[in-house]
Amino acid sequence: MLRGSPPGGTGRASGGAAGEAARAGHLPGLRGLNDHDELCRDRLLALLCECGEIDGAGRRQEADRGKPLAGKSTLNRLELTPAAGPEARYKKTVADTAAMDALLVDLFLESREAPPAEIVLDVDATDDPVHGGQEGRFFSGHCYCYLPLYVFCGGHLLCARLRSASVDAADGTVGELERIVSRIRARWPAVRIAVRGDGGFCREEIMAWCEAAGVDYAFGLAKNSRLTAMASAAMYEARVMHEMTGEAQRVFDEMRYRTRGSWSRARRVVAKAEHNGFGANPRFVVTSVGAGEWDCQALYEDFYCARGDMENRIKEQQLDLFADRTSTARMHANQVRLYFASFAYVLMQTLRRVGLAGTELAKAQCGTIRDKVLKVGAQVRVSVRRVCLSFAETWPRAALLGVVLANLRTMPLRC
Repeated sequence: MLRGSPPGGTGRASGGAAGEAARAGHLPGLRGLNDHDELCRDRLLALLCECGEIDGAGRRQEADRGKPLAGKSTLNRLELTPAAGPEARYKKTVADTAAMDALLVDLFLESREAPPAEIVLDVDATDDPVHGGQEGRFFSGHCYCYLPLYVFCGGHLLCARLRSASVDAADGTVGELERIVSRIRARWPAVRIAVRGDGGFCREEIMAWCEAAGVDYAFGLAKNSRLTAMASAAMYEARVMHEMTGEAQRVFDEMRYRTRGSWSRARRVVAKAEHNGFGANPRFVVTSVGAGEWDCQALYEDFYCARGDMENRIKEQQLDLFADRTSTARMHANQVRLYFASFAYVLMQTLRRVGLAGTELAKAQCGTIRDKVLKVGAQVRVSVRRVCLSFAETWPRAALLGVVLANLRTMPLRC
């Protein structure tokens, strides 16, 4: 909770000069619950949400007339109401978190017309700094923060779980993977699944679960003296090549490795022995994928390093869609806010994947899409039989909007 903000309040962007700037359009988007007192009057949003009366004329309370959408109070109740049952004061607005978790996976499954032969799930954790006394906050590294866990498949978001930063980066990963994988296999029983993650997810519990579940994996492995000794021949070769050429050199090798006590079995480890102007830079990856499928260099450079693109998706969540708006007092409420940002990302990803396919914005970031496609001035006229939207004739992206609408019409409606 920020200083000066009530529990469940709006936090950074809606109070003071920052809030005035957001309402004036100087910040990229409307962020706080207070803004919904204005957004609830928006007829275009009401039309898109399929409200029966987009002018709000049928609302029972006089104060609600002309407001077809939910305001800040309703959304605040949704955030603060626990999922625990009839003793909750506002039990009519309970967020069904299990259904939202399932929906994230189902939307991914429905995005494919036919089951793929194989998919790769990327897991990662990121820090979400907090600036008050929020429940579950913990000082980690350089600030008080949360440590949300994300699971992506390419550009598709499958899980966004808010956690205290007091836990290990891999905490809860097995449970999330088990839930996601079982739901995927129920729809696609023959699909091959692999999991990628950095060294924070190289844990016996995760690797053992993957092996038992028939899921491949590739995780970063922290270097130690024993691994460095096992890769000494490759490191020597890379150093000699660097001294001869003056350029950074990489040599790849592999070995069977097992820890003294924490691992239940020996596993394949791929070593990247690199030597550059700063000296030796060895890196290691442990994997269940055999050498017959991926040789050392291809597994490291083409398979494992590709997981880095997931970090761009997380940045879109936090920088463009405000997934870091975890400024209310309770962790449950902040998880609900994280769901809001997650489904906003799903909508933006669908617009990018389907609506903007074949255009110059097909790979644009969410913030760029919002500024160049969604932020459009229009006149909304409501009559008895129809709603008319009038755009400026000189709008430079009118042709782009036509392509987007044509592409979106190819999608089946989900009712």
